[in-house]
Amino acid sequence: MMLSSVSPALAIGPGGLAAPTQKKIIHIAAAKPTLAPFAYVTFCVAHGDECHTRNAASTLVLTPNLMRELRRVNAEVNAAIMPMNDAPGRDSWDMDVRYGDCEDYVLTKRSRLTKLGWPANKLRIAVTMTRNNNGHAVLVVSTDKGDLVLDNRMDEIKNWQDTDLQWLKIQSEENPLFWNEVSATGRKG
Repeated sequence: MMLSSVSPALAIGPGGLAAPTQKKIIHIAAAKPTLAPFAYVTFCVAHGDECHTRNAASTLVLTPNLMRELRRVNAEVNAAIMPMNDAPGRDSWDMDVRYGDCEDYVLTKRSRLTKLGWPANKLRIAVTMTRNNNGHAVLVVSTDKGDLVLDNRMDEIKNWQDTDLQWLKIQSEENPLFWNEVSATGRKG
């Protein structure tokens, strides 16, 4: 028996070798305006400085250094907060806590990133549903590489399309006090 190695076939056309296909960058598409979560409004009353657009940017270019910083903050906050749900009927959004639920992780990550100089308008809170139909909040970082999700359930940062989440609403990039439903397809090219 003779063994041989076979190289993968390459498409060659009139222009030469075909370029490898890249995944098209698709961002979350906001639909009609909707109400902000009530507990978020309450948080903003108590922490107004955390609910304003500052350090706004038109595009966030995600360099390797910024990606390392994003991974570090995500992992540090995930490790620093022990998971604990709010008492029934007492939804409270807080930051820099020892025990908390998904919103507390999100607010802490957002606060730490803005203090490191990240543009606040590119750090948006999204309300979703998990595969088990549980309400869940995540931090969405809008970059030139797409919308990336920081989730307290894992340290891995994923593109929003690669998560197991059903997208319901997200903060506006223009004003964090305004929220929008996510369009049915959720996609903006």
